[in-house]
Amino acid sequence: MSPLRPPAQDGGGHGDHGAPATPPPASAPRSGPGAWARDLTMGMRFAAGGGREGWIRTALTAAGVALGVAVLLLGASVPGLMDAWHGREKARENLGQAHEPPPADDTLRYTSTDTVFHGAPVRGRLVRPDGAHPPVPPGIRQLPGPGRMVVSPALKELLDSPGGALLRERLPYRVAGIIGDEGLRGPQELTYLAGSATPLAAPDSYRIDHFGKEWDPQPMRAPAVVLVIMTCVALMTPVLVFIGTSVRFGNERRERRLAALRLVGADVRTTRRIASGEALFGSLLGVVAGGALFLAGRQCASVITLWDINVFPSDVTPAPPAVALIALLVPTAAVAVTLFAQRGVTIEPLGIMRRRPPVRRRLWWRVALPAVGTLLLVPLAWASPWRDTPVNTVRLAAGAMLLLLGVTALLPWLVDAVVGRLRGGPVSWQLAVRRLQLNSSSATRAVSGITVAVAGAIAIHMLLTGMQSGFAQAYAESGRQPRIGLWGTAHDWPHTQRALTALRATPGVTAARGTIDTNANLLTAPGRPRPVNRVVTIAIGSCAELRTLARLDSCRDGEVFLTGARGRVRGPALTPGATLDLNPPYTEGDPVRPDPWKIPTASGDARLRHSGRAPGSILYDLLATPAAVDIGRFRYPSAEYQVDFDRGTPDAVEHIRNTAARIDPAMAEHSSVDNPHDAQYSSVRNGLFAGAAITLLLIGSGLIISTVERFQERRRVLSTLDAYGTRRSTLGLAVLWQTALPVVLGLGLALVCGLALGALLLTMTGSAVTVDIPVVAGMAGIGGGVILFVTALSLPPLWRLMRPDGLRTE
Repeated sequence: MSPLRPPAQDGGGHGDHGAPATPPPASAPRSGPGAWARDLTMGMRFAAGGGREGWIRTALTAAGVALGVAVLLLGASVPGLMDAWHGREKARENLGQAHEPPPADDTLRYTSTDTVFHGAPVRGRLVRPDGAHPPVPPGIRQLPGPGRMVVSPALKELLDSPGGALLRERLPYRVAGIIGDEGLRGPQELTYLAGSATPLAAPDSYRIDHFGKEWDPQPMRAPAVVLVIMTCVALMTPVLVFIGTSVRFGNERRERRLAALRLVGADVRTTRRIASGEALFGSLLGVVAGGALFLAGRQCASVITLWDINVFPSDVTPAPPAVALIALLVPTAAVAVTLFAQRGVTIEPLGIMRRRPPVRRRLWWRVALPAVGTLLLVPLAWASPWRDTPVNTVRLAAGAMLLLLGVTALLPWLVDAVVGRLRGGPVSWQLAVRRLQLNSSSATRAVSGITVAVAGAIAIHMLLTGMQSGFAQAYAESGRQPRIGLWGTAHDWPHTQRALTALRATPGVTAARGTIDTNANLLTAPGRPRPVNRVVTIAIGSCAELRTLARLDSCRDGEVFLTGARGRVRGPALTPGATLDLNPPYTEGDPVRPDPWKIPTASGDARLRHSGRAPGSILYDLLATPAAVDIGRFRYPSAEYQVDFDRGTPDAVEHIRNTAARIDPAMAEHSSVDNPHDAQYSSVRNGLFAGAAITLLLIGSGLIISTVERFQERRRVLSTLDAYGTRRSTLGLAVLWQTALPVVLGLGLALVCGLALGALLLTMTGSAVTVDIPVVAGMAGIGGGVILFVTALSLPPLWRLMRPDGLRTE
């Protein structure tokens, strides 16, 4: 019988059947690159030829590493993804040129006709060529003719569906083509480009001679920045912990096999290198599987939309240096973790593993990690609101990661401190406690992944819930009264009256008011100092419309009213006889001539019905009837409408938008009827919850492997207990308590850390501290499910080992 292949019943550290174990020759070098290569290769052969049980451990290791690699590749893809997304947006836009070109054969007029349909944004552009060779945006071979449009595939699908009937009415153009991928931000984008049958004029449109303009997108709001940083930290930290845990699955059986190698002459360094080779094989398989998982998962990018960002699968591509770095660092980390784990183990021949005296777990450095993390985060919370600077970004990421890793470091000490003080209880309880008192490392190592995953998930969910509730409250406040605000270019008062008539005739509309709004400058006499603020806000409308804005004692067409608003909040009050410039410059150096107009001396007084703080309200300085001033003298007057509607009328909002599109396709809207953030935040929260659940299940699978290996190691003890008449239910409960104690302590630690981190993050963003009770309860429930899952799958191997023949010795 070969000493390298002892029989299965030998308790002295047999190897996995089928593993080609050959000791290194005595003349072979015991150090250097050659020795490393030889021993790593041997370890990989052990992992590849370890039989069914060996392949299960290798597969589980590879699964854990694959999950981590896929997340790392996804994180490395985000910069390129955003560059591609913004790049396509820049290539198809031209937001106007500083010096508008003159009409020519290669120019066109261009205007925005964006709208919203059932909460989904629809991007629209209307063009009118000046000549035969106008510029063409990407994704379109030629511009559509008058009354025709080219649409995105998603918009065509919506228009062809029964649910798109109201949108078809709003877009009275015939579909003439499909926009290619290079002209879309993402495959789910709803967008169209139509040819105008009528001339387009300023200020609704502008003339351009090319598409593509360098412009910087608006920076993300502070809560979004904090959320992005924390999502990266909450994803990456469990991944790093999980990779470190995964490469140690099956560690006890591996050490018994290494003991057999010691018997045939391998030294301690050789066994450590062979163990590293086994971990390296699983991690390399994990890297390959992670790459395949990433490539398969990125195909789902086209159906996922987060914060209006939807991209093509080809956009989700990490940079080659990042891929190379991940492919190098993950296996290196696997080898480093294995070597670190071997430091506390002395492997001797004859299958005997003599562990060094247990090292007392020191508390100071375990407390220092979360303490330093908290010290980095607390000043950021005090300095609320969040300021997006590189230093703050590094402090937030480092502080959150230290806090999460500190929880992982605290768990082993906490488990030892708790189980060391437990005494008495039922037999099953005492068996579990005694086992944890002897060695809790393997149990806490796997549970640490649960702890950090749950803590990060709770913190992110708190942040998302706080942000979502803030948006919901803001929309609830502004949308208390069902109302839509519309504005567009004003032509004259009769046109505005016709628009009001059309809006009032729209199904579901209960009231509509409208005025022509414009700005003027207050002119002063030569030699007099300039006022602090010269801008004057004017509303022009019929007496009936002006009475919706202010209280008027009497009103006739041709009268002007001063509200006194300027004197209350914006400097010197307007007075009858003051001179206004009806053609003020809009930018510095704007070459326009002043158009003076004197406020009539007989102007009356009016008291505004609102303070300017109500949603959609404007603090007007002057109210005028149409006969009092010629609207044509103003440079860019706008028509402002406020439309109230009945929520009970089906699709009342969409009918209003259709009427507005008929009045003026370029009319813009501001309202609180759609809250796009609810669906966005809910989808992110659900995705994170699902990710945390999957991570917990994977860690539970690792716990099962570790538990079964502990049974194999103690099969003689189990057989002895069975011979003495110990009931199976007693040992089954012992397994349950042995699994439950570390998990419960870990979940308690995760709960404290997650709530504290979430509260700090919400304070940074200026949001109210809100605890997502269902998520906390759900995480605790999943943790309890993992305990039952591990116990249930561990019982059949336990009962198989509780046989009298386990006492036989050869």
